[in-house]
Amino acid sequence: MITKVFRVRMWAPVGVLSSLAYFIHQRRVALAGLRGADGQHPVDRSLLELKMVQVVFRHGARSPLKPLPQNEQVEWNPRLLEVPPQTQFDYTVTSLAGGPKPHSLFDSQYHKTILKGGMFAGQLTNVGMWQMFALGERLRKNYVEDIPFLSPTFNPQEIFIRSTNIYRNLESTRCLLAGLFQRQQEGPIIIHTDEASSEVLYPNAQNCWRLRERMRSQRQAASLQPGISEDLKKVKEGMDIASSDEVDFLILFDNVAAEQVHGLPSCPMLKRFAQIIEQRAVDTACYMLSGDRESLQMAVGPFLHLLESNMLKVVDPDILSGQNRKLYLYAAHDVTLMPLLMALGIFDHKWPPFAVDVTIELYQHQESKEWFVQLYYHGKEQVPRGCPDQLCPLDKFLNTMSVYTLNPEKYHTLCSEAQVMEVGMESD
Repeated sequence: MITKVFRVRMWAPVGVLSSLAYFIHQRRVALAGLRGADGQHPVDRSLLELKMVQVVFRHGARSPLKPLPQNEQVEWNPRLLEVPPQTQFDYTVTSLAGGPKPHSLFDSQYHKTILKGGMFAGQLTNVGMWQMFALGERLRKNYVEDIPFLSPTFNPQEIFIRSTNIYRNLESTRCLLAGLFQRQQEGPIIIHTDEASSEVLYPNAQNCWRLRERMRSQRQAASLQPGISEDLKKVKEGMDIASSDEVDFLILFDNVAAEQVHGLPSCPMLKRFAQIIEQRAVDTACYMLSGDRESLQMAVGPFLHLLESNMLKVVDPDILSGQNRKLYLYAAHDVTLMPLLMALGIFDHKWPPFAVDVTIELYQHQESKEWFVQLYYHGKEQVPRGCPDQLCPLDKFLNTMSVYTLNPEKYHTLCSEAQVMEVGMESD
């Protein structure tokens, strides 16, 4: 899904990362003395102060990425692209460095696929726009109305916004912000994005040679697994799709999900097999990602590093210069959320739906000065792996993340070492 060549990007200097690691170690030592022999003590939640929120969300409902090879096709009418007035909100897109918006290779590719009715593949619809607006309203209730954490109008000093360089994600972010701030602003809305060659908001198979080769072979192998292969054959025969057509459960489910959320008439057999298609799509994705630790590291490790760095900057703002934001928004994809949920130990074995979010709240106790994390998925409290309950000590949460977190240097090494080995063998 994601293309281009690898380019090394430094998320933070090595010396800074070492300082952060030392600081967290010292903080853990201090916290251990406060918790007592059993490692736990009651926490007075009334003394917790919210310091930062990070929200990772999938874009809203869209048209499918690839139509199924059938004579009867669902019609994707351009009327689905009409923008609800409530969601309109002006924004500017820049590169991470503040320069011009990079060219989007993906949008160029999507425009080559025109669906029946005239829409392009992968376009955000007004159904998706309303979904994102509703997510923004939920965030407003949480962080403007229930807790006076954010200003009621958009303030660029409080928020950092980053999205993949794909139009449906940029527009999804617009709709979320319109709901969050009710189209009120005190300054310009800037959405930051990156080149496809160095993006970390999805498993970047094109800039990680080892991940690309592994995912390619694992996707092929998944379709041959007992149960998956039999079900795929049954579904393709029932839908009159030739066995030679390169259609797997991931492609099937993409069409099922898009048609269902828009209430569009579908192939009767596609409706009949909808439940098994989703389950086998999840099974396929799990097979591709859950083989070993390295698969998840390469898929989501750099993004975890980014989330971790944001938290550590708040814990000790003197380590990294620059202004800390109250809210970080990341517009991502289902292929981002699935490995993220797996890494955090909260994956529910269901495909992440459109407009779903993972929200990470960072709190500090005003007396003990301890730091805690509260994690939500789709608005519901979660208990991350390794945490005693929903309110998780920061050090335990970071330990959970550290299993899969990769800084730029380790990511580059892990991604390229297999390629280097192969080149060396060919030269012998």
